Amino acid sequence: MRILLVEDNVQLGEGLKTLLEQSYAVDHVLNGEDALLAVKSHTYDLAILDLSLPDMDGLDVLREIRGSKMSLPILILTARGKLDDRIAGLDRGADDYMAKPFEYSELEARIRALLRRLSMEKTSQLKLGSIQFDLRNNRVTADDTTIELSARETMVLRALMLANGRVLSKPQLLDTITNLEDDVSENAVEQYVSRLRKKLQQHGISINAARGLGYHLSETA
Repeated sequence: MRILLVEDNVQLGEGLKTLLEQSYAVDHVLNGEDALLAVKSHTYDLAILDLSLPDMDGLDVLREIRGSKMSLPILILTARGKLDDRIAGLDRGADDYMAKPFEYSELEARIRALLRRLSMEKTSQLKLGSIQFDLRNNRVTADDTTIELSARETMVLRALMLANGRVLSKPQLLDTITNLEDDVSENAVEQYVSRLRKKLQQHGISINAARGLGYHLSETA
């Protein structure tokens, strides 16, 4: 796990960096411009952001990061502890907010909670090419546009994406939809696959038939 620490107080920043490096890789920058350059140049699992920076307000740094549609979790760590400040930070897109002075053990716990949430979100997303399947709500999108699927088409796609390129037989696909309709036949599976194939082709995804074996997904060459 790699953390970006944005803290202009050199002594505090280096002290935090030393403590955090017992568990994470940490990059420490002193101002907003370097913070924005860092997130554009590297991949981070979490950012810890001070608001009182020498070159720009930390809320402006936060706004620029969110404006670029990065999903980077951000924990604000600042001396601005008033209610209005906390609301402003959370409304601008911060995932958590801590006021200075603080206990390092609490900071550690909040970091673990944010990273745990990130890990859970990653495992609930299936992705192939431009197609993304959110397992939490059975929503399928391509480039942030929802693909309208029936319940059976959704379950067939889910099974094929979870197979991660492996061939699934008609009986295996049939098993994925029997809870929706008890009298579904293997011929019906072919119909659902055919409809699904048409909807995915325009997004660069193919459902390939392996003769006598079943179906598997791939990106269109």
